[in-house]
Amino acid sequence: MANILSIAKTGLNAAQVGMATTAHNIANQATPGYSRQIVIQTALSDMSEGGGYAGIGTSVQGIQRVYNSFLATQAIAAQSSAGQLTSYYNQLGKVNNMVADETSGLAPVLQTFFSSVQDLVNNPGLPASRQALLSGGESLAARFKSLDGQLQTMRDGVNAEITASVTNINSYAEQIAKLNQAIAKAQGTTGSQPNDMLDQRDLLVSKLAQETKVTVVKQETGYGIFIGNGQPLVIGPEAQQLSVVSSSTDSGRLQVGYTLNGTVLTIPESSMVGGNLGGLFEYRANSLDQIQNALGRIAIGLATTFNAQHRLGQDQSGAMGTDFFNVASPQINAGNNSAGANISAAFSDVNALTTNDYKLSYDGTNYRVVQMPDGVAIHSSSTFPTGVIPGVTLTETGAMAAGDEFLIRPTASGASEFSVLLKDVRQIAAAAPIVTAATTGNAGTGSISQGAVNSAYTSATVTPGVTLTYNAGTPATLSGFPSTLPVTVTANGTTTTYPAGTAVPYTADAQISFGGVDIQISGQPTSGDTFTIGANVSGSAGDNRNMLLLGALQTKNVLQGGTASFNSAYGQIVSLVGNKTRELKVNSEAESGLLQQIQNAQQSESGVNLDEEATNLLRYQQAYQAAGKVMQAVSDMFDTLIALGGR
Repeated sequence: MANILSIAKTGLNAAQVGMATTAHNIANQATPGYSRQIVIQTALSDMSEGGGYAGIGTSVQGIQRVYNSFLATQAIAAQSSAGQLTSYYNQLGKVNNMVADETSGLAPVLQTFFSSVQDLVNNPGLPASRQALLSGGESLAARFKSLDGQLQTMRDGVNAEITASVTNINSYAEQIAKLNQAIAKAQGTTGSQPNDMLDQRDLLVSKLAQETKVTVVKQETGYGIFIGNGQPLVIGPEAQQLSVVSSSTDSGRLQVGYTLNGTVLTIPESSMVGGNLGGLFEYRANSLDQIQNALGRIAIGLATTFNAQHRLGQDQSGAMGTDFFNVASPQINAGNNSAGANISAAFSDVNALTTNDYKLSYDGTNYRVVQMPDGVAIHSSSTFPTGVIPGVTLTETGAMAAGDEFLIRPTASGASEFSVLLKDVRQIAAAAPIVTAATTGNAGTGSISQGAVNSAYTSATVTPGVTLTYNAGTPATLSGFPSTLPVTVTANGTTTTYPAGTAVPYTADAQISFGGVDIQISGQPTSGDTFTIGANVSGSAGDNRNMLLLGALQTKNVLQGGTASFNSAYGQIVSLVGNKTRELKVNSEAESGLLQQIQNAQQSESGVNLDEEATNLLRYQQAYQAAGKVMQAVSDMFDTLIALGGR
């Protein structure tokens, strides 16, 4: 009888534990990260009863959570990858909306500016047209500054999100460390698995993977969590706190640091992959920096080429033109540099400029230049890299010491520092500084072009005026060039330079250059015919020759190695951002879909199914009732025996 009663008691206990576990599952059906739990029962060892072995009941060995570590590992990796793509896509989408806007982008204001140039071509002496050009330049400068300002706002937003992400990482790391300690203590005390705490820890690891890529190593003291290049974040009950630090070469650029032996070290951005933080770093390095630099390159290219041509013209007072726009200088940020070491930079060829930044370092023996963001070394030598960076010339002032480092950003401030220098409409150099003419009374059919000047021109070249005389003969020649200037003639693809003071063979339509003056003489002159070249002393109110050349810059390929105009260069920015945004959208959706599949697989195995739990609840209830009936039957049997014994 005692055995039957004992068996019924174990059945009651098992059913009670089963109902409690089922109720716990039902209560936590909507709890994030919860894994359903099941009761593990075993039969108690049977005992011999003479004719055979009789069972003595059941035992609850434990309550086990349904958890698939393989799926959990896959989910953490997918969570990190999806988080990075989503973060990158969300950030780049803001830039895409900005640059592609047909009203607030750069393209319409560029068109308006060059339309004002064309208006001045048609009305070179009209004050209203001259004022319209200055106003168009101011509008262009305002648009450059506006676009750059929006990009800077986005950069500040990235810094804020990096700070928030690091705060989350530190919070999760601290909670995981505390759970490691609590789980170890619980396991040491009871020997059983504290399932709810295990779920909480796994949920925190999943949240941590949303912020950055993590590597989880199971250790005796709990989970070991590593990030970046293997930096330990959590080891047992100890959590490493990350910090937000400014870049040594750019105080406005936040990075992630960690403390080692009391020293704060910076974790390279390239190693902080995965999750929201990895997406922010990738967006900033591969898109935001590049877009800002590309916009700056357009501003610098436009200002430099426009200024160069404007300086070759003549304003209404008869003076040579000055710079129309302000041109930003290459930006140089010093790192941990010794006193006295300094680097300066100047543009050598805006056509060769790229959208990359460059890091110059010195180890005491060699100078090393690394192209950012890909990290490709373009120079490593004991020789200072004067002309290594495309389109930029570097100058070293003071000796660099071992460990010195400079960040060189050639075009980063191009858009923000773009501005109009001219304030007086009379200073617009629409005219050319020289005038040419075929002498009245020439007998031949020869004619001379209007002429142009290049950067070598000074007023001394045509002061006093130059008179060229055609001399028939074999060969026919032109004489009268300034006696101190050599003459260069380009005809039929061949360029020849003639010494100063010598007659120059005549070839119709040849390009003739001397002292910065470029002319062409066409037709067939007669011996003795003359052609004059002199200074434009009147400042010609109706002269638009230089303005024609300025207008031609709109469609001229002066950027990216002579492959892009200002408009096409901006169009490439719009296309690049649009295509990258589309690529990230597709990849983000695909990765999110994969994550959802893994999470669905987890839920199908570990999630709580209310229908199943209802069935389990009914089953345990019936088992409990059945065990109770056994005990009731035993009680009735005892009552009967007692009654029989009393007779």
